[in-house]
Amino acid sequence: MSSAGAPVVDAEYMAEIERARRDVRALISSKNCAPIMLRLAWHDAGTYDKKTKTGGPNGSIRFPEEYSHDSNKGIKIAIDLLEPIKQKRPKITYADLYQLAGVVAVEVTGGPTIDFVPGRRDSSVCPEAGRLPDAKQGASHLRDVFYRMGLSDKDIVALSGGHTLGRARPERSGFDGAWTKDPLKFDNSYFLELLKGDSEGLLKLPTDKALMEDPSFSHYVELYANDEEAFFRDYAESHKKLSELGFTPARSTSCKSCDKPKMLMQAAAGVAVAAAVAAWAYLCESKKMMG
Repeated sequence: MSSAGAPVVDAEYMAEIERARRDVRALISSKNCAPIMLRLAWHDAGTYDKKTKTGGPNGSIRFPEEYSHDSNKGIKIAIDLLEPIKQKRPKITYADLYQLAGVVAVEVTGGPTIDFVPGRRDSSVCPEAGRLPDAKQGASHLRDVFYRMGLSDKDIVALSGGHTLGRARPERSGFDGAWTKDPLKFDNSYFLELLKGDSEGLLKLPTDKALMEDPSFSHYVELYANDEEAFFRDYAESHKKLSELGFTPARSTSCKSCDKPKMLMQAAAGVAVAAAVAAWAYLCESKKMMG
């Protein structure tokens, strides 16, 4: 098993990405499946190891060898929901589609707009089990997992805010319940609930409680609870980092379409200057004739 070549991100690929974005929006609207789409994107990307350059957002989670890991129980639901879109948009890689679904899930539930750059290659090489966070562990475990990916304490807390969406299910994680009162709305209520302490009917995992017990983590918890804009800004940045682990976007692919408006403006400016010069010459010539 190996990695496929990177897709050619040309104008048509970008157009297909936008069509797939609309398809994912419609899917989430009809199925209320934003939480599991975010979970799929996270679990595909969250296996990255910066030292070995293995794992990461490469679509390998679509294979039974990986989605059958204990940490991925139930994730096949999201894979199956997205498969018709993949068949409809075969040009797009699974890796791009899964990360696009995570970005859309956050945006359509009221969260921040996350910059999405396509071009990820698909891989059939599945990482070993045990690379994703264990909800029964504490702060040192969280650092082990996230630092392995090359992420920071701020990323750990910001990305934990993704628990504002969805709920834990006993058949998947052994835990039961939602973290917030509105599990289909992306906001900063996860952090507000952390500050309140235990609330009847709401879930707090050991890894959630660790965010309040560790001084470095709790600093960000308090910041995000008091300033939703700060949370949205940092979350968008951390989510983008997570979705691009081990992936270096090709600069040239996304710049062509971006440069079109600039080129048109430059051309228009050139025409305006030429017209002004011609008018000035005409006026000077007229004055000579009148003199």
